[in-house]
Amino acid sequence: VFIRRQMFLPPYKTHYLLSRIDLDELMKKDEPPLNFPKTLEEFEYAFNEQGRLRHTTTGEAYVFNAREDLHRWNQKRYEALGEIITHYVYQLLETKCNLTKEIVPVDATEEEPRSFIYMSADGMSNPTKLLVLIQGCGVVRAGQWARRLIINQDLDSGTQIPFITRAQEEGYSVMVLNPNENHLEVERPAKPTALPSPEASDEPAEKRERKDDRESKKKRDFYEKYRNPQKESETEQIPIRENGSPEEHVLYAWDHFVSKAAARNVFVVAHSYGGLSLVELLIQREAQVKNRVCAVAMTDSIHNIWHQDASKSIQEWLQQHCRNWVSSPEPLDTPVEPMLSDCPRVSAGTERHELTSWRSFNSIFQFFSEALQTEEEETSNTVTTRSSHRTKPDHDHNHNDL
Repeated sequence: VFIRRQMFLPPYKTHYLLSRIDLDELMKKDEPPLNFPKTLEEFEYAFNEQGRLRHTTTGEAYVFNAREDLHRWNQKRYEALGEIITHYVYQLLETKCNLTKEIVPVDATEEEPRSFIYMSADGMSNPTKLLVLIQGCGVVRAGQWARRLIINQDLDSGTQIPFITRAQEEGYSVMVLNPNENHLEVERPAKPTALPSPEASDEPAEKRERKDDRESKKKRDFYEKYRNPQKESETEQIPIRENGSPEEHVLYAWDHFVSKAAARNVFVVAHSYGGLSLVELLIQREAQVKNRVCAVAMTDSIHNIWHQDASKSIQEWLQQHCRNWVSSPEPLDTPVEPMLSDCPRVSAGTERHELTSWRSFNSIFQFFSEALQTEEEETSNTVTTRSSHRTKPDHDHNHNDL
Protein backbone atom coordinates (compact mmCIF):
# COMPACT_ATOMS: atom_id res chain seq x y z
CA VAL A 1 0.00 0.00 0.00
CA PHE A 2 2.84 2.35 0.87
CA ILE A 3 4.46 1.77 -2.48
CA ARG A 4 1.20 2.43 -4.29
CA ARG A 5 0.72 5.71 -2.49
CA GLN A 6 4.23 6.77 -3.36
CA MET A 7 3.61 6.01 -7.02
CA PHE A 8 0.54 8.24 -7.15
CA LEU A 9 1.82 11.30 -5.29
CA PRO A 10 0.37 14.60 -6.56
CA PRO A 11 2.73 16.50 -8.89
CA TYR A 12 3.39 19.29 -6.38
CA LYS A 13 4.47 16.78 -3.70
CA THR A 14 6.68 14.92 -6.21
CA HIS A 15 8.37 18.21 -7.06
CA TYR A 16 8.80 18.92 -3.34
CA LEU A 17 10.55 15.56 -2.77
CA LEU A 18 12.85 16.06 -5.75
CA SER A 19 13.76 19.54 -4.57
CA ARG A 20 14.93 18.05 -1.27
CA ILE A 21 17.53 15.86 -3.01
CA ASP A 22 21.01 17.15 -2.35
CA LEU A 23 22.65 17.34 -5.80
CA ASP A 24 26.07 17.60 -4.20
CA GLU A 25 25.52 14.22 -2.57
CA LEU A 26 24.44 12.75 -5.91
CA MET A 27 27.65 14.03 -7.48
CA LYS A 28 29.62 11.85 -5.07
CA LYS A 29 28.11 8.77 -6.66
CA ASP A 30 30.76 8.70 -9.36
CA GLU A 31 31.16 5.58 -11.48
CA PRO A 32 34.16 3.49 -10.39
CA PRO A 33 37.53 4.50 -11.87
CA LEU A 34 38.19 3.24 -15.39
CA ASN A 35 41.16 1.24 -14.13
CA PHE A 36 40.90 -2.45 -14.90
CA PRO A 37 43.05 -5.56 -14.37
CA LYS A 38 45.86 -6.26 -16.79
CA THR A 39 45.77 -10.08 -16.72
CA LEU A 40 43.16 -12.83 -16.75
CA GLU A 41 44.27 -13.83 -13.26
CA GLU A 42 43.64 -10.33 -11.92
CA PHE A 43 40.25 -10.36 -13.63
CA GLU A 44 39.64 -13.66 -11.79
CA TYR A 45 38.79 -15.45 -15.02
CA ALA A 46 40.42 -18.41 -16.77
CA PHE A 47 39.76 -20.73 -19.72
CA ASN A 48 38.81 -24.24 -18.63
CA GLU A 49 39.67 -27.50 -20.40
CA GLN A 50 36.80 -26.97 -22.85
CA GLY A 51 38.19 -23.55 -23.77
CA ARG A 52 35.37 -21.68 -22.03
CA LEU A 53 35.99 -18.53 -20.02
CA ARG A 54 34.88 -19.02 -16.43
CA HIS A 55 35.20 -17.13 -13.14
CA THR A 56 37.90 -18.76 -11.04
CA THR A 57 35.81 -18.63 -7.86
CA THR A 58 32.19 -19.05 -8.93
CA GLY A 59 32.74 -21.01 -12.14
CA GLU A 60 30.20 -18.76 -13.86
CA ALA A 61 30.46 -17.38 -17.40
CA TYR A 62 31.47 -13.76 -17.98
CA VAL A 63 28.90 -11.25 -16.79
CA PHE A 64 28.77 -8.03 -18.79
CA ASN A 65 26.58 -6.06 -16.38
CA ALA A 66 28.90 -6.24 -13.42
CA ARG A 67 27.55 -2.87 -12.22
CA GLU A 68 23.89 -2.03 -12.75
CA ASP A 69 23.08 1.26 -14.51
CA LEU A 70 26.73 1.84 -15.41
CA HIS A 71 26.74 0.83 -19.06
CA ARG A 72 29.83 2.83 -20.02
CA TRP A 73 31.86 1.36 -17.16
CA ASN A 74 30.70 -2.16 -18.06
CA GLN A 75 31.62 -1.57 -21.71
CA LYS A 76 35.08 -0.29 -20.78
CA ARG A 77 35.57 -3.30 -18.54
CA TYR A 78 34.59 -5.59 -21.42
CA GLU A 79 37.04 -3.82 -23.74
CA ALA A 80 39.83 -4.16 -21.16
CA LEU A 81 39.16 -7.89 -20.96
CA GLY A 82 39.14 -8.00 -24.76
CA GLU A 83 42.65 -6.56 -24.88
CA ILE A 84 43.83 -9.28 -22.50
CA ILE A 85 42.13 -11.88 -24.71
CA THR A 86 43.98 -10.51 -27.75
CA HIS A 87 47.37 -11.13 -26.11
CA TYR A 88 46.20 -14.48 -24.74
CA VAL A 89 45.40 -15.61 -28.30
CA TYR A 90 48.80 -14.35 -29.49
CA GLN A 91 50.37 -16.53 -26.81
CA LEU A 92 48.37 -19.56 -28.00
CA LEU A 93 49.43 -18.95 -31.61
CA GLU A 94 53.05 -19.03 -30.50
CA THR A 95 52.92 -21.88 -27.95
CA LYS A 96 50.14 -24.17 -29.18
CA CYS A 97 50.45 -23.57 -32.93
CA ASN A 98 54.21 -22.85 -33.06
CA LEU A 99 53.75 -19.75 -35.19
CA THR A 100 56.16 -16.83 -35.22
CA LYS A 101 55.66 -13.10 -35.73
CA GLU A 102 56.80 -11.46 -38.94
CA ILE A 103 57.05 -7.67 -38.68
CA VAL A 104 55.36 -5.40 -41.23
CA PRO A 105 56.50 -3.30 -42.93
CA VAL A 106 59.40 -5.69 -43.44
CA ASP A 107 61.84 -2.75 -43.50
CA ALA A 108 60.29 -0.91 -40.55
CA THR A 109 62.63 1.13 -38.39
CA GLU A 110 62.56 1.00 -34.60
CA GLU A 111 61.00 4.45 -34.47
CA GLU A 112 58.02 3.97 -36.79
CA PRO A 113 54.69 2.21 -36.05
CA ARG A 114 54.75 -1.49 -36.89
CA SER A 115 52.39 -4.42 -37.11
CA PHE A 116 52.89 -8.12 -37.75
CA ILE A 117 51.45 -11.31 -39.16
CA TYR A 118 51.91 -14.86 -37.87
CA MET A 119 53.51 -17.63 -39.89
CA SER A 120 54.35 -21.29 -39.48
CA ALA A 121 58.02 -22.33 -39.65
CA ASP A 122 57.51 -23.66 -43.19
CA GLY A 123 55.46 -20.65 -44.28
CA MET A 124 57.87 -19.68 -47.05
CA SER A 125 59.34 -23.10 -47.81
CA ASN A 126 56.44 -25.60 -47.93
CA PRO A 127 56.35 -26.61 -51.62
CA THR A 128 52.76 -27.82 -51.79
CA LYS A 129 50.03 -26.06 -49.77
CA LEU A 130 49.68 -22.73 -47.97
CA LEU A 131 46.62 -21.63 -45.97
CA VAL A 132 46.05 -17.89 -45.52
CA LEU A 133 43.52 -16.69 -42.90
CA ILE A 134 41.88 -13.26 -43.17
CA GLN A 135 39.51 -12.11 -40.43
CA GLY A 136 36.76 -9.49 -40.61
CA CYS A 137 37.08 -5.88 -39.47
CA GLY A 138 36.76 -4.36 -35.99
CA VAL A 139 38.55 -5.01 -32.71
CA VAL A 140 39.66 -8.54 -33.55
CA ARG A 141 43.35 -9.12 -34.14
CA ALA A 142 45.46 -11.95 -35.56
CA GLY A 143 44.11 -15.37 -34.64
CA GLN A 144 40.53 -14.26 -33.86
CA TRP A 145 37.25 -14.57 -35.71
CA ALA A 146 35.07 -12.95 -33.03
CA ARG A 147 35.90 -11.60 -29.57
CA ARG A 148 32.29 -12.07 -28.49
CA LEU A 149 32.51 -15.82 -29.14
CA ILE A 150 35.82 -16.16 -27.29
CA ILE A 151 34.40 -14.47 -24.19
CA ASN A 152 30.86 -15.83 -24.24
CA GLN A 153 31.21 -19.20 -25.97
CA ASP A 154 34.66 -20.78 -26.37
CA LEU A 155 38.08 -20.57 -27.98
CA ASP A 156 37.27 -23.05 -30.75
CA SER A 157 34.39 -21.02 -32.17
CA GLY A 158 35.97 -17.60 -31.69
CA THR A 159 39.59 -18.15 -32.71
CA GLN A 160 41.35 -19.41 -35.84
CA ILE A 161 43.29 -22.01 -33.87
CA PRO A 162 41.19 -25.02 -35.04
CA PHE A 163 41.84 -23.97 -38.66
CA ILE A 164 45.56 -23.66 -38.00
CA THR A 165 45.96 -27.02 -36.25
CA ARG A 166 43.82 -28.84 -38.84
CA ALA A 167 45.81 -27.26 -41.66
CA GLN A 168 49.12 -28.26 -40.09
CA GLU A 169 47.86 -31.82 -39.63
CA GLU A 170 46.99 -31.94 -43.34
CA GLY A 171 50.36 -30.64 -44.50
CA TYR A 172 49.61 -26.98 -45.08
CA SER A 173 51.91 -24.15 -44.12
CA VAL A 174 49.99 -21.27 -42.51
CA MET A 175 49.93 -17.48 -42.60
CA VAL A 176 47.64 -15.56 -40.23
CA LEU A 177 47.05 -11.99 -41.39
CA ASN A 178 46.37 -9.08 -39.07
CA PRO A 179 44.30 -6.64 -41.17
CA ASN A 180 42.93 -4.51 -38.32
CA GLU A 181 46.27 -3.46 -36.82
CA ASN A 182 46.50 -0.32 -38.93
CA HIS A 183 47.84 2.41 -36.66
CA LEU A 184 49.63 3.28 -33.46
CA GLU A 185 47.44 5.14 -31.00
CA VAL A 186 49.23 7.76 -28.92
CA GLU A 187 47.91 10.15 -26.30
CA ARG A 188 47.45 13.67 -27.56
CA PRO A 189 49.06 16.34 -25.36
CA ALA A 190 46.46 18.27 -23.40
CA LYS A 191 45.85 21.81 -24.60
CA PRO A 192 46.07 24.47 -21.87
CA THR A 193 42.66 25.98 -21.19
CA ALA A 194 42.63 29.76 -20.98
CA LEU A 195 40.46 31.02 -18.13
CA PRO A 196 38.26 34.02 -18.96
CA SER A 197 39.33 37.22 -17.26
CA PRO A 198 36.63 38.95 -15.19
CA GLU A 199 37.99 42.29 -16.31
CA ALA A 200 37.56 41.33 -19.94
CA SER A 201 33.83 40.77 -19.57
CA ASP A 202 31.32 43.56 -20.05
CA GLU A 203 28.68 41.67 -18.02
CA PRO A 204 27.88 42.88 -14.51
CA ALA A 205 29.24 40.61 -11.75
CA GLU A 206 25.72 39.73 -10.53
CA LYS A 207 24.62 38.65 -14.01
CA ARG A 208 27.75 36.55 -14.45
CA GLU A 209 27.08 34.79 -11.14
CA ARG A 210 23.50 33.95 -12.15
CA LYS A 211 24.77 32.67 -15.48
CA ASP A 212 27.40 30.54 -13.72
CA ASP A 213 24.73 29.09 -11.43
CA ARG A 214 22.61 28.11 -14.44
CA GLU A 215 25.60 26.53 -16.18
CA SER A 216 26.51 24.66 -13.01
CA LYS A 217 22.98 23.28 -12.70
CA LYS A 218 23.02 22.21 -16.36
CA LYS A 219 26.24 20.29 -15.79
CA ARG A 220 24.85 18.55 -12.72
CA ASP A 221 21.67 17.63 -14.59
CA PHE A 222 23.71 16.31 -17.49
CA TYR A 223 25.76 14.18 -15.14
CA GLU A 224 22.71 12.71 -13.46
CA LYS A 225 21.23 11.82 -16.82
CA TYR A 226 24.27 10.15 -18.31
CA ARG A 227 26.42 9.19 -15.31
CA ASN A 228 29.55 9.98 -17.35
CA PRO A 229 31.80 12.14 -15.16
CA GLN A 230 35.21 10.75 -16.13
CA LYS A 231 36.91 12.41 -19.04
CA GLU A 232 39.04 10.08 -21.13
CA SER A 233 42.35 11.18 -22.57
CA GLU A 234 42.33 12.24 -26.20
CA THR A 235 44.39 10.16 -28.63
CA GLU A 236 45.59 10.42 -32.19
CA GLN A 237 46.35 7.64 -34.66
CA ILE A 238 49.62 7.29 -36.56
CA PRO A 239 49.04 4.98 -39.56
CA ILE A 240 51.32 2.01 -40.17
CA ARG A 241 53.12 2.48 -43.47
CA GLU A 242 51.53 0.56 -46.35
CA ASN A 243 49.22 -1.15 -43.84
CA GLY A 244 46.86 1.70 -43.00
CA SER A 245 43.69 -0.23 -43.87
CA PRO A 246 42.62 -3.89 -44.10
CA GLU A 247 42.83 -3.75 -47.90
CA GLU A 248 46.34 -2.27 -47.78
CA HIS A 249 47.45 -4.91 -45.29
CA VAL A 250 46.19 -7.83 -47.37
CA LEU A 251 47.88 -6.42 -50.47
CA TYR A 252 51.12 -5.88 -48.54
CA ALA A 253 51.03 -9.41 -47.10
CA TRP A 254 50.50 -10.80 -50.59
CA ASP A 255 53.38 -8.84 -52.12
CA HIS A 256 55.91 -9.54 -49.36
CA PHE A 257 54.93 -12.98 -48.10
CA VAL A 258 52.26 -14.99 -49.91
CA SER A 259 53.48 -14.36 -53.46
CA LYS A 260 57.05 -15.19 -52.42
CA ALA A 261 56.14 -18.45 -50.67
CA ALA A 262 57.15 -21.71 -52.33
CA ALA A 263 53.72 -23.37 -52.14
CA ARG A 264 52.27 -24.32 -55.53
CA ASN A 265 48.72 -23.97 -54.23
CA VAL A 266 47.45 -21.22 -51.96
CA PHE A 267 44.13 -21.54 -50.08
CA VAL A 268 42.34 -18.65 -48.40
CA VAL A 269 39.68 -18.43 -45.67
CA ALA A 270 38.23 -14.91 -45.56
CA HIS A 271 35.53 -13.88 -43.09
CA SER A 272 33.17 -10.90 -43.52
CA TYR A 273 35.26 -7.82 -44.47
CA GLY A 274 38.14 -10.18 -45.22
CA GLY A 275 36.20 -11.26 -48.32
CA LEU A 276 36.03 -7.66 -49.50
CA SER A 277 39.79 -7.29 -48.97
CA LEU A 278 40.39 -10.50 -50.93
CA VAL A 279 38.32 -9.27 -53.88
CA GLU A 280 40.26 -5.99 -53.76
CA LEU A 281 43.49 -8.02 -53.90
CA LEU A 282 42.13 -9.83 -56.96
CA ILE A 283 41.47 -6.50 -58.64
CA GLN A 284 44.99 -5.25 -57.84
CA ARG A 285 46.90 -8.49 -58.55
CA GLU A 286 44.56 -10.46 -60.80
CA ALA A 287 47.11 -12.49 -62.78
CA GLN A 288 49.19 -13.38 -59.72
CA VAL A 289 46.21 -14.46 -57.61
CA LYS A 290 44.73 -16.56 -60.41
CA ASN A 291 48.08 -18.25 -60.93
CA ARG A 292 48.67 -19.11 -57.26
CA VAL A 293 45.33 -19.45 -55.46
CA CYS A 294 43.62 -22.80 -55.75
CA ALA A 295 40.47 -22.07 -53.72
CA VAL A 296 38.88 -19.37 -51.56
CA ALA A 297 36.44 -20.10 -48.73
CA MET A 298 34.51 -17.03 -47.66
CA THR A 299 32.32 -16.94 -44.57
CA ASP A 300 29.50 -14.40 -44.68
CA SER A 301 31.65 -12.17 -46.86
CA ILE A 302 30.47 -8.60 -47.39
CA HIS A 303 32.28 -8.11 -50.70
CA ASN A 304 30.33 -6.63 -53.60
CA ILE A 305 31.58 -7.20 -57.14
CA TRP A 306 29.56 -4.24 -58.46
CA HIS A 307 30.63 -1.67 -55.89
CA GLN A 308 34.22 -2.91 -56.10
CA ASP A 309 34.09 -2.80 -59.89
CA ALA A 310 35.34 -6.35 -60.36
CA SER A 311 35.91 -7.31 -64.00
CA LYS A 312 34.00 -10.08 -65.75
CA SER A 313 37.11 -12.27 -65.72
CA ILE A 314 37.34 -11.89 -61.93
CA GLN A 315 33.66 -12.75 -61.54
CA GLU A 316 34.16 -15.89 -63.62
CA TRP A 317 37.21 -16.89 -61.57
CA LEU A 318 35.25 -16.43 -58.32
CA GLN A 319 32.47 -18.65 -59.67
CA GLN A 320 34.96 -21.42 -60.31
CA HIS A 321 37.32 -21.13 -57.32
CA CYS A 322 35.34 -19.58 -54.49
CA ARG A 323 32.49 -20.57 -52.17
CA ASN A 324 30.77 -18.32 -49.64
CA TRP A 325 29.25 -19.92 -46.51
CA VAL A 326 26.57 -17.41 -45.51
CA SER A 327 24.39 -17.01 -42.43
CA SER A 328 21.15 -18.85 -43.13
CA PRO A 329 18.46 -20.93 -41.36
CA GLU A 330 19.00 -23.68 -43.94
CA PRO A 331 21.06 -26.80 -43.10
CA LEU A 332 24.84 -26.65 -43.59
CA ASP A 333 25.98 -26.61 -47.25
CA THR A 334 22.48 -26.06 -48.64
CA PRO A 335 22.78 -23.90 -51.78
CA VAL A 336 21.55 -20.34 -51.23
CA GLU A 337 20.28 -18.17 -54.06
CA PRO A 338 23.16 -15.93 -55.22
CA MET A 339 22.66 -12.20 -54.89
CA LEU A 340 25.18 -11.38 -57.63
CA SER A 341 26.92 -13.38 -60.32
CA ASP A 342 30.05 -14.18 -58.35
CA CYS A 343 30.96 -17.10 -56.09
CA PRO A 344 28.36 -19.76 -55.19
CA ARG A 345 26.66 -19.26 -51.81
CA VAL A 346 25.83 -22.07 -49.40
CA SER A 347 24.42 -22.09 -45.88
CA ALA A 348 26.83 -22.05 -42.94
CA GLY A 349 24.16 -23.79 -40.88
CA THR A 350 23.69 -20.80 -38.58
CA GLU A 351 21.98 -17.41 -38.68
CA ARG A 352 24.70 -15.85 -36.51
CA HIS A 353 27.20 -13.93 -38.61
CA GLU A 354 30.13 -14.43 -36.23
CA LEU A 355 29.60 -18.22 -36.10
CA THR A 356 29.75 -18.85 -39.84
CA SER A 357 33.49 -19.68 -39.92
CA TRP A 358 33.30 -22.22 -37.12
CA ARG A 359 30.10 -23.92 -38.31
CA SER A 360 31.49 -24.37 -41.82
CA PHE A 361 34.89 -25.60 -40.56
CA ASN A 362 34.71 -29.21 -41.83
CA SER A 363 32.99 -28.22 -45.08
CA ILE A 364 35.75 -25.72 -45.85
CA PHE A 365 38.52 -28.30 -45.59
CA GLN A 366 36.49 -30.72 -47.69
CA PHE A 367 36.08 -27.97 -50.28
CA PHE A 368 39.83 -27.38 -50.28
CA SER A 369 40.58 -31.09 -50.70
CA GLU A 370 38.23 -31.35 -53.66
CA ALA A 371 39.64 -28.18 -55.23
CA LEU A 372 43.20 -29.49 -54.89
CA GLN A 373 42.23 -32.84 -56.41
CA THR A 374 40.63 -31.06 -59.37
CA GLU A 375 43.70 -28.85 -59.77
CA GLU A 376 46.05 -31.84 -59.74
CA GLU A 377 43.92 -33.71 -62.27
CA GLU A 378 43.87 -30.72 -64.60
CA THR A 379 47.63 -30.30 -64.23
CA SER A 380 48.16 -33.99 -64.92
CA ASN A 381 45.94 -33.84 -68.02
CA THR A 382 47.78 -30.76 -69.26
CA VAL A 383 51.16 -32.49 -68.88
CA THR A 384 49.84 -35.63 -70.63
CA THR A 385 48.44 -33.54 -73.49
CA ARG A 386 51.70 -31.65 -73.90
CA SER A 387 53.63 -34.92 -73.86
CA SER A 388 51.42 -36.47 -76.53
CA HIS A 389 51.79 -33.37 -78.68
CA ARG A 390 55.56 -33.61 -78.45
CA THR A 391 55.57 -37.28 -79.57
CA LYS A 392 53.36 -36.80 -82.64
CA PRO A 393 55.20 -37.67 -85.88
CA ASP A 394 55.90 -34.95 -88.41
CA HIS A 395 53.56 -36.43 -91.03
CA ASP A 396 50.59 -35.64 -88.78
CA HIS A 397 51.11 -31.94 -89.44
CA ASN A 398 49.61 -30.20 -92.45
CA HIS A 399 52.71 -28.68 -94.01
CA ASN A 400 50.58 -26.53 -96.28
CA ASP A 401 49.68 -24.46 -93.21
CA LEU A 402 53.26 -23.72 -92.31
